[in-house]
Amino acid sequence: MLRIVSANLNGIRSADKKGFFDWLATTDADFVCVQELKAQQADLSAHMQNPDGLTGYFHYAEKKGYSGVGVYTRRQPDAVQIGLGVDWIDAEGRFLQLDFGSLSVISLYLPSGSSSEERQQVKFDFLDVFMPHLQQLRQAGRDIVICGDWNIAHQEIDLKNWKGNLKNSGFLPEERAWMSQLLQEVGWCDVWRQLYPEQPGYTWWSNRGQAYAKDVGWRIDYHIVTPTLMAKAQSAAIYKQEKFSDHAPLTVDYDWVL
Repeated sequence: MLRIVSANLNGIRSADKKGFFDWLATTDADFVCVQELKAQQADLSAHMQNPDGLTGYFHYAEKKGYSGVGVYTRRQPDAVQIGLGVDWIDAEGRFLQLDFGSLSVISLYLPSGSSSEERQQVKFDFLDVFMPHLQQLRQAGRDIVICGDWNIAHQEIDLKNWKGNLKNSGFLPEERAWMSQLLQEVGWCDVWRQLYPEQPGYTWWSNRGQAYAKDVGWRIDYHIVTPTLMAKAQSAAIYKQEKFSDHAPLTVDYDWVL
C-alpha cells in the first residue's frame, strides 16, 4: 500500500509548533507533499528538513515568508524537477516533481487570486501556462499524482456557501471551467470526488466567523492523478482532529508497490 499525504501548512514553522510533525510521525506515509512553507532553507530546522525517516526536497520562493512547496519521501528519487522552467512562476516556489521509477509525485501550490485583481490575473496567467504542461504530463505514460492546494473549488458540492461565492476567486466560472477541462477533456482524475461523489470533503476554512467550528469550508486541496493511478486509489481521509493550519491534511492510500 502506498500512502500519500498533502497538506498546506500555512507556514511550516507555525505548523511545526502546532504539532504537524508529531502527527506526521504517526501516519506511516510514504510521501508527504506540503505547500505554503513561508520559509527559506535557513529557516528550517534539521527536523523540518528530514523528519522521522523522511527526506525533504523543497522549492522555496524568492520572497521571504512566502509560498514554497516540498515533498518528503522515504526513498531516494531518480530525478527531481524544481519549478516549471518559467521564471515568474518559479520565483514563487509553486511546483516540485520527484520521479520514482514509473511514478511521479508532484507538490503544487496554485496562486490565490483573492487578495487583488492583479493577483487574480496572475492566477489566470498561471492556469494558461500550466494547462499545456498538464497535457504533456498526461501524455507521458507515467503514473502521476499532483498533490496540493489548487485554490479552486470545482463544483457546488465543493464549498458550503457556493451561492455567495459565485463572483469570488476560487469559484469563478473561468476557474471552474478550467478544472472541468482538466478532468473531462485532458483526462486527469480527482481522487476524492471519484471515491466519494456525495461527500463535500472540505479541506480549507476561513478564519472568519467560526467557519471551522461550523464546517463552512471549501475543498481546494486535491490529489489529481492519472487514470491508471486512480484505479488503484483505495480510500481517502481528511484529518481534522487537530488543527495545524487553516487547511486540513488530505491522505490517500493507493494499492501500489514502489
